[in-house]
Amino acid sequence: MPPFSQWSGWQAGVCDSTMDRDFQQLSPAPGTAPSYWLTRFVLLRLLGALYAVAFLVAINQVVPLIGSTGLLPVGLYLKQISQALGSEGAGFAHLPSLFWLSHSDTALLSAAWVGLALSCVVVAGFANGLMLAALWVLYLSFVHVGQEWYGYGWEIQLTETGFLAIFLCPLLDARPFPRYAPPLPIIVLFRWLVVRVMLGAGLIKLRGDEIWRNGTALYYHFETQPIPGPLSRWFHFMPHALLKVGVWFNWLAELVAPFFAFGPRAARHVAGVVMVLFQLNIILSGNLSFLNWLTIVPALACFDDGFWARLLPRRLVRRAAQAAAAAEESKAMRATAWVVTAVIALLSIQPALNLVSPGQIMNTSFDLLGLVNTYGAFGTVGQERLNVVFEGTLDENPTDSAVWKAYPYKGLPVALDQPPPQIAPYQLRLDWQMWFAAMASPADYPWTLHLVWKLLHNDPGVLSLFAGNPFPDQPPRYVRAVRYRYTFAPPGNPQGLWWNRTRVDVWLPALSANDPRLVRFLQSAGWAP
Repeated sequence: MPPFSQWSGWQAGVCDSTMDRDFQQLSPAPGTAPSYWLTRFVLLRLLGALYAVAFLVAINQVVPLIGSTGLLPVGLYLKQISQALGSEGAGFAHLPSLFWLSHSDTALLSAAWVGLALSCVVVAGFANGLMLAALWVLYLSFVHVGQEWYGYGWEIQLTETGFLAIFLCPLLDARPFPRYAPPLPIIVLFRWLVVRVMLGAGLIKLRGDEIWRNGTALYYHFETQPIPGPLSRWFHFMPHALLKVGVWFNWLAELVAPFFAFGPRAARHVAGVVMVLFQLNIILSGNLSFLNWLTIVPALACFDDGFWARLLPRRLVRRAAQAAAAAEESKAMRATAWVVTAVIALLSIQPALNLVSPGQIMNTSFDLLGLVNTYGAFGTVGQERLNVVFEGTLDENPTDSAVWKAYPYKGLPVALDQPPPQIAPYQLRLDWQMWFAAMASPADYPWTLHLVWKLLHNDPGVLSLFAGNPFPDQPPRYVRAVRYRYTFAPPGNPQGLWWNRTRVDVWLPALSANDPRLVRFLQSAGWAP
């Protein structure tokens, strides 16, 4: 037997030579098309994780939000849609959803749990067309009946991404590295998706707010964004020169890099890196739900196996190389990919025209299934942070001199000494809606009166949407909503505060459970107590 040093060197040489062969096999030779076995593997794992988060959010929040006794009951919504369109069949054709068949709380939760279970299987490395189609149908069902709770751009972005993923792998073979290679047309469609997402966001900023064009938007964004994160204050107090550099990086990632997503291999890789780094920067600076992680998913299609072979564990690289060497061609899979590409191309006409239109709209579907959509974010940036805080009291006289206790949100600031939590990629749907509501009036968010009614009765479902209940022993006598202006307190202040605030106005007056105005309104809205 050779000495240990010689044995170790021989073994390392074998591993290195094997790795070199795998790398060479996965790297495209001059004039040949690159492979995407590892790209598919990484892309589907991340998509599965985001599906899992989205269904977990539904498990925890869907019943108090749209359940039978939720803030916006889904049964009442479907009934209104049916009446407006003439029948349930017409309603289904307009808003396809499994919940037309049954929308009980059990049905809602069952769908969410099935979605979570399937998502975990995908995260574990097993995915096929049927599994991904089931995930798409399940989540689309929530989006179509979720009303304003599911009215965000990343909801339709997840369904569009999920639809493309159905055709990225075989119909039945769920192995991490099946016998068929990822169809190149579907890889290209993922690139087309990230191009639309990034350009849509960049152009809406360019056309929208002057502070984006003059480079000062980040002076305000980190403080006024929907739900700040633990590092948001640090970003907010960065030197203004660096914040202006951040705006320039925004333009690079959203308006320049997308044009290279279809370019030569090296340019594609650089564009992908820029877009991914940009999304990671946003992830660090705030809590924008799973939007940024979701945008990374199609950006991964900019990278081929030669790129991933340098980053991923050797075991995965070897398995991908072995799959590529033994790959078979599926005429059915190839034909399906081209059919899907043709459909997406036709449906892309209106969204593409929207991108170049001076009247650009964002986060909109142009087809019933949301297969090709328009996107955009933060076309305008608020320059002050308003926050509506619900407060309750047990006192008989609900004046300002009463003892009012605030209901703490899970993400939005209330207590001045509490640092912003890390929430994303999880989403707090009540907190997001209250961020919008603070910039409007209660008339624009009538369900807030339903929320007040439930707080007056210590409703456990609604209370689960808050971080705590200041009235654990008995419900409050009165509930009101006060609007405050919040600003970041400078780091290192003597009081140890994270926030300063000043009162702006009373957003909702003090209401009691027997207030006839409240009861009449609930009855007229179909939320009769």
